[in-house]
Order: sequence, then C-alpha cells, then structure tokens
Amino acid sequence: MTRGDLAEAAPPARPDEPDPRRWKALAVCLVGGFMVLLDVSIVNVALPSIRTGLHATESDLQWVISGYTLTFGLLLVPAGRIGDLRGRRGVFVAALAAFALASAACGAAPSSGWLVIGRLVQGLAGGTLTPQISATIQQMFSPGQERGKAFGLFGAVVGISTAVGPLLGGLLIAGFGDTEGWRAVFYVNVPIGLIAIPLAWRLLPGADEQAGTKHHDLDPVGVLLLGIGAVLLLLPFVEERQWSNAAWLLVPAAAAVLAGFLFWEVRYTRHGREPVVDLELFKLRSYTFGSSMITVYFAGFTPLFFLFTLYLQNGLKYSALAAGLASTPFALGSAVSAAFGGRVVTRIGRPLVALGLTLVVIGFVTSVVAVHLVPDHGTGWATLTPLLVAGIGGGLTIAPNQALTLSEVPTRRAGTAGGLLQTGQRLGAAIGIAAAGSAFFAVLGSSHSDYAGAYERGIWVAVCFVAVALVIALIDITVDRRGRHAIAAGNTEAP
Repeated sequence: MTRGDLAEAAPPARPDEPDPRRWKALAVCLVGGFMVLLDVSIVNVALPSIRTGLHATESDLQWVISGYTLTFGLLLVPAGRIGDLRGRRGVFVAALAAFALASAACGAAPSSGWLVIGRLVQGLAGGTLTPQISATIQQMFSPGQERGKAFGLFGAVVGISTAVGPLLGGLLIAGFGDTEGWRAVFYVNVPIGLIAIPLAWRLLPGADEQAGTKHHDLDPVGVLLLGIGAVLLLLPFVEERQWSNAAWLLVPAAAAVLAGFLFWEVRYTRHGREPVVDLELFKLRSYTFGSSMITVYFAGFTPLFFLFTLYLQNGLKYSALAAGLASTPFALGSAVSAAFGGRVVTRIGRPLVALGLTLVVIGFVTSVVAVHLVPDHGTGWATLTPLLVAGIGGGLTIAPNQALTLSEVPTRRAGTAGGLLQTGQRLGAAIGIAAAGSAFFAVLGSSHSDYAGAYERGIWVAVCFVAVALVIALIDITVDRRGRHAIAAGNTEAP
C-alpha cells in the first residue's frame, strides 16, 4: 500500500461533523510526544552507564544532557510555523522518522562524541515534532469538553514522560547491564517509531484538510534571529557548571538579538507580511498569563527529578532501577489527575490550575521534611506520599493550563502558539535546573557528603519558582473575575 493509499484509507470528515479519526490520531501523536519528552529525563539515570561503557568525560556527559535541551528548544517555534503553513502531518512524520534514526545512531555510538552528535539531532527532531501535537489537537477537536479531554491526555503524557523516565531507564539498564544498558535507552525508540510512522501518515490530517496552509511566507530572517536568540539565552543555563561565570556574558547578547527579533517582526508585519511569531497572540490574556505561568512552573517542576536522582544515586547509592521506582508515585498521580483535569477544566477554569500548583508546593515542601527526617535508605518510602501529592498537583497544572492557554488561539496559529508555549517550558526547565542545581552543588562544595542538605536546599529553590507560578495564576483569576463583574455591571445598567 502506498502513502497515497494510506492517506485515502480514512477520508476526512465533513466540516459540519467531528473528524472520525481524531482519537486514533491523538493516540499516535501522544506516542510520538511520549518518546521525545521521555528522552529529556530517561538519560539522567543512564549517565553512570554511559561513563562506564564509553569512558566518557564529565564534559561529554554534560553535553549528552544539555545538547538535547539546546537543539530541542531551537526549532519549536519555526517547526510550529512550518506545520501551520505546509501541513502538520508531513512535518510530524518527517520528525518522527528523524528521531527514530537519531535514536538508532545514539544506541550504536562507538564514542562519546558520536553520542553527543546523535543527541543534537534527536533534539532537533523532537523540537520539530512537539508543536505539531498541540496544533493537531486544536485542529481536530472542537472547543469545549472534548478538546479539554484531549489536552488532558496530552498533559498526562508530559507529566508521565518526565517522571517515568528514570524508572524506565533503570529497568533497561538493570536488564541489559551497566556497561551496555545505556544503549537500550536509545534503541527502545526505534521499533516504536517504525510502528507509529505509517499510522501517523494514515490518521493525521493532510495539508489539504488544514485551513491556513495556502500562505507560504516563512519569514526566514525572523526564524534565524529567534533561533540565535534562543540558543544564546539557553546556553548559559545548560552550561552553567562547565563554563562558570563566562557563560553569563551571553545573556546580554541574547537580549540584544531578541530585541532585534521583535523589531524585525513589527517591521515585517507593517509591510503586510506574515511574521514567524504573531505578536497579536500576546493580546490574548489567556495566552499571556498561561504561557508565563507555565514557564515559571517548569522552572520549579523539572529540577525535582534532576535533584532527586542525584541524591538517591550519588548520595545514597541507589541503583538506577531503585531511583526510578522512587519517582513512580509522581508519575502515577500525574497520570490520573491530568486525565481528570482535562475533563473538568472547561467548567472550573483557572482555579483548577491554582489548586494544582498549591498541591505541588505542598508535595515539594513535605518531601523536604521527609528527607530531613529520614536522610538515609528509607528516603524512597518517606517521600512516597509527598511525591504522589506533587504528582496530582502537576497533572492538574500542565494539562488544564494547556487547554486554557490555547483556548482563544486561532487554529491556523496553533502550531506557532504551541511552539512558543513549549519554548517557554524548555527555557523554564533550563533556568530551574541551573538555579536549583547551583544551590545543590554549593552545599556539596562545602560538605561533600551532605546530599540530604543539598537536596533540601535545591528543592527550596524549586518551591520558590512554583510559588511564583501560583501567584501568576491567582492574578489571572482575579483579573478574570473583575472583568466578568464589570461586564455584568454594564449589562445591568444598560437600558
């Protein structure tokens, strides 16, 4: 069967009825999203195995992690833009194929340099694929409870993939050995990708079914400026430990490039062209508040797994599998609550996100208390309930916020908007890991054995970020209520 035959096997729905392929298409999108987001965290527990198997240096290991983050963030917005203009199915399938090939190259890497290059390509492919998911949900699901449910499932994948990465990595390394087990961490993506590619081509809507694909203005100068600015901004955070203070010299350079980008986009728009980033998006209150809140939240949410894995593996000498099992409660709580949150977000709105953030703060704080009281091999059990509570809160935060933030975005801008949202999350994650990691290693610098104290210091930094995200959510709720009261008062006074 040819690709054309596959595309014709499931004809699109008429405009007046829901697309019958939408749930199957969502399942394929979620599989792809799970793969690329899993690789953000799964490699953390594989680092000791990579060091043993490839005799990798500390700098090589740092690039295995940070290289993926850098290139992942580089293409999120341009790829979302290309999907909006040229069709999301083709971009999704190409990115999925590239990710599977890069994963195979990583698994077969004969040296650490080869592995780093493979990770860079993996990141590019992952950053290309991710914005197509939220855009496809916007396109295939009608606004309301059904779209909220779809975003709930996507949010569950975001939370689970981040939390379950250490567990899956630990299982693979335990099964294949400390020397070669790290290769299985990458090879596992290959068969999944090969199965998902033909299904994606069959089930995802093609360019001819997508509104807004006739315009082909890609704004190459804007793409280049945004890409350079994103790299210059991310690099100091992901390389903070390697480059020390010299890395921060890139921040003013990033600010200058991004200012030039904004100037170019305004000028480009005034000349009647279509910019890579439609600045009108930020006139939507739901988008502005939601994107800023989730950026700060990821600065607090992501460091948990980084610090917890370091504490358990390096401090308490847990195996990769044991360290992964210890983070499982977060994944379970996130999975259940994200699916639930997606169903009720259209009725509850932003207060649901505020509740989730509150639970995350409670979970993080009680995990610090648990580690303080049980700073030894009982830590995994002591932190079980706190991580479960934090996971429930995370599920009520990510998925509902995604639905609320994109609720007013036009479908033809969905890829770009989703790419910007993901870029903020990646930037927040890099900032949070750098800040919390600095606090963690500062304690170890003065006392090489106080891993419990280092974990506590790092998590307090993470709590501060989550608390700021909660404040943003509360401000959004307040502004929304005042707006509704003003409208109601105006309607009452009208003749």
